[in-house]
Amino acid sequence: MAEVELIMPKMGESVAEATITSWLKEVGDTIEADESVVEIATDKVDSEVPSTAEGILIKKLFNEGDVVQVGQAIAIIESEGVSTEKTPATAPEKEAVTKNDPAPVVEKAAITESIPVAVAPVIAGKIETTSSTGKFYSPLVRSIAQKEGISSNELETINGSGKGGRVTKKDILNYLPNRTHQTATSTPISSNGATKPSAQTKPAIVPSMGGDEIIEMDRMRKLIADHMVMSKQTSPHVTSYVEADMTNIVTWRNKIKDGFLERENEKITFTPIIIEAIVKAIKDFPMINISVDGDSIIKRKNINIGLATALPNGNLIVPVIKNADQLNLMGLTKVINDLANRARNNQLKPDDIAGGTYTVTNVGSFGNVMGTPIINQPQVAIMAIGAIQKKPAVVETPTGDAIAIRHKMFLSHAYDHRVVDGALGGMFVRKVADYLEEFDINREI
Repeated sequence: MAEVELIMPKMGESVAEATITSWLKEVGDTIEADESVVEIATDKVDSEVPSTAEGILIKKLFNEGDVVQVGQAIAIIESEGVSTEKTPATAPEKEAVTKNDPAPVVEKAAITESIPVAVAPVIAGKIETTSSTGKFYSPLVRSIAQKEGISSNELETINGSGKGGRVTKKDILNYLPNRTHQTATSTPISSNGATKPSAQTKPAIVPSMGGDEIIEMDRMRKLIADHMVMSKQTSPHVTSYVEADMTNIVTWRNKIKDGFLERENEKITFTPIIIEAIVKAIKDFPMINISVDGDSIIKRKNINIGLATALPNGNLIVPVIKNADQLNLMGLTKVINDLANRARNNQLKPDDIAGGTYTVTNVGSFGNVMGTPIINQPQVAIMAIGAIQKKPAVVETPTGDAIAIRHKMFLSHAYDHRVVDGALGGMFVRKVADYLEEFDINREI
């Protein structure tokens, strides 16, 4: 019998480690190839690790709650297949990595992201992977902090320039020369040298009342809360609204939806049609498809559309349609349906929610007609699509104006006023509406 290592898989370019949340198999259990062995969580998404071999689980190398680097062995499976040679560096014993042990320094600077930071009580000793306020720190950042004697309280005052405001290696190294000044003034310095308001704001005192129920936020809700607060603190939000006439699209969809379902065995919704129009408008106004890095603007080549999706547990996740401009309406329909189904069934991989450049949220699915969405950092704009409603409207006819029943939908476009002015933000959402209203009712799919 050969011993095969179960390796922590690569989960996207920006993900360097994961936390073991639950073992699905116990030592002595028989495992089939591709059968899930352990549940893991990253700062992006929860997932499962399937077995690469058939056999018996003979050893767990980590406990629940331990943080494991990508590429490390997490278990040993006894199999009749070919043995995978183990090396001490990638197959540590359980005691080698615990939540309180110093994390190894990763030589390759692949850890460039961290979630937003806020002030937490001073924690003496070693830096936790997750602080008492739910903030996550990469092994590289924790290692530097411990070496330089930076406490958890001080670490959380550092402004992050990584995706989602996460503290990176560059941030903590830039912080060190100004450390005395920053600690004394409690005024964090941004990556471009500008001062920002101190994060050391005392939370409001919430009184308890009879019959109250205390519900602890789960890990994902904490991440969402941090990300939303960080976005509002980072970007001055402006929202423009346009009402689009969706009558041609409603008529066309009603005409083809039954045949499409029978032929393709899946539904066609309004979402891929709207996203197709948004992609066309991004091509017309590419300065919507950007990010801000200090005093620089990053103009994105790829058009990757994030689609905010509500989960059954009430949380929210944003799977990404990669290279949406390269997909036709059929392709968009299939990709959107696949991502939505896997999101609801907790089957998304970290790479499925990485790399978005513009986000769409469908508030109409809850019967809302419009909204004021919060920008998904580090993007600079987001669009909320409202419910389609029948309304009386004035229409032009060959014999003059008339009142007719039309299908109308509001588009709410929120954008970062640091780099997107009202003219660009307003013209963009108007262009999306124009593409929707010009939809060809005789189109084939």
